[in-house]
Order: sequence, then structure tokens, then C-alpha cells
Amino acid sequence: MAHDLDATSLIVDFVGGAIGHRFRSGEGRGQALAKAAGFSRGVMPEIVDATAGLGRDAFFLASLGARVTLVERSLTMHDLLAEGLERARAQGGRYAETVARMTLIHGDSCALLPQLNPQVVLVEPMHPPRSNTALVKKEMRLIREIVGTDPDAAQLMQVALETAHNRVVLKWPLRAEPMPELPKPSHQILGKSTRYDVFVKARIMKTTSSVQEAEHCGAQEPQTDLTPLDL
Repeated sequence: MAHDLDATSLIVDFVGGAIGHRFRSGEGRGQALAKAAGFSRGVMPEIVDATAGLGRDAFFLASLGARVTLVERSLTMHDLLAEGLERARAQGGRYAETVARMTLIHGDSCALLPQLNPQVVLVEPMHPPRSNTALVKKEMRLIREIVGTDPDAAQLMQVALETAHNRVVLKWPLRAEPMPELPKPSHQILGKSTRYDVFVKARIMKTTSSVQEAEHCGAQEPQTDLTPLDL
């Protein structure tokens, strides 16, 4: 691990850069993450991001109308997230509306998930390091410096599978081996460098409020849940 990196140089930014551009332009509503999380017409999932990190996935999902709880056990990363969310809130408008759907918690998801009674759980452990560390972006090296290597990722997935009512989504490198000791996912959604292993337990029911909010936020077109996972 690089020991000369300055973790204080890491900034959580939802307003500028690629994240802000995607938000302002309305891009990303057809992305794999939204499909993996269970968005469809009339369905607005409630999501726990159990490994919040920089909060980009959580912000994206909240921008589509979902209520998202972010759990981060690193106090340093939690504080960076809190600062980033406050800056976005101060922008007002759609930024403030999105942040209002986000709840940030400092703690260990293995302990908190049973209390949170989650509908959908998103898990993105620190990915296995690449063989050539020179290819790892500085930002990712900084994150690894702060949060560590997530040696209990398999335990977290087991807790998520036990506590989630509807589905668990594991975000994992596209060509990485499956995480050991997990059941076979119900299905996978593949991106350019990432795949989403989706473990469906039960269909997410439509509600009137979900229909109205989906129309307001431009949620995804209908998709069919696959057969629920037999756990």
C-alpha cells in the first residue's frame, strides 16, 4: 500500500466533475445499476448502500427518486461524505431534493443491517487489487488507504442476504471470480468493467406513491424480476 498518499486530498463532490455533469444532463437513467437495484415503472426501491464509499452510486440512485441509506464504517470517509452532501444540499434545487432522500450513518453494516430492515441492499467491497498497481487510479489508492481491504466482505454479503427483503446487489469487477461461499445469483447485469450480481428474494411491489415519484424522477421502463433466489 502506498504510504505517501495524503488522504486529506480526497474530496467527495456531487456537484462538479463527471457526477455533476451526469446529474445536470439527466444521463444514466438507463444504466445497469438502476436495473440491478430493481427500478421499473411504478417501482421505487428503498435501498441501503452498505459500503457507501464516495457515495456516487447512492447519489445516482437517489437522483432517480429512491430513498437511500448510506452506511460507512470509516469515520474519515463518513466525514468526507457528510461534507460532500452538505455542499450538494447548499446548491438547492434538484441537488437539495436528491440529498433529502439520502440518510448517512456511521457504523458497521454487518451490525446495522438487521436493524435497518432493508428492502434492497447494495454491496461494493473494495475490489481485489490489480496485478499491476501502477494501473490503479490515485483516487482508488486513496480510498484503499482510508477504508482498508474489506476482509469481511463475505460476511457482509451473508448478512445482506439474510436481512434484505427483496434483493441484494453485489457490485464486482467484470472478470473477477465469484465471491466464495455465495449462492448463484438470480441474474447478472454486465457493464464495461463492472458486473452486478443480483440476488432476488422477492418481487418489489408497486405502490401509488412509487408511480407518481417514478414519473417525476424519470425512473426506468418496466423490467421483469427473475425467479426469486432460493436461500
